[in-house]
Amino acid sequence: MALSQNEVLVGLAEIVNEETGIDVESVQMGKSFTNDLDIDSISMMTIVVNAEEKFGVKIPDEEVKNLLTVGDAVNFITSAQG
Repeated sequence: MALSQNEVLVGLAEIVNEETGIDVESVQMGKSFTNDLDIDSISMMTIVVNAEEKFGVKIPDEEVKNLLTVGDAVNFITSAQG
């Protein structure tokens, strides 16, 4: 069963928190991973791998560079589910 955008957002926020220590509440749809949350490329790759495992989706490397905001990632994961 596909998760809602909000469920994906909550799960992604938990992953970001585990990897970076950023408060879950700070991970919001409009936030930029690099500009607002200050996540570097190495942390981003870890977040992507953990998100793939958690949500059962594949995020191709060429797609990762297009995931600029939390919302981009949530929308991609939501659309990539089953």
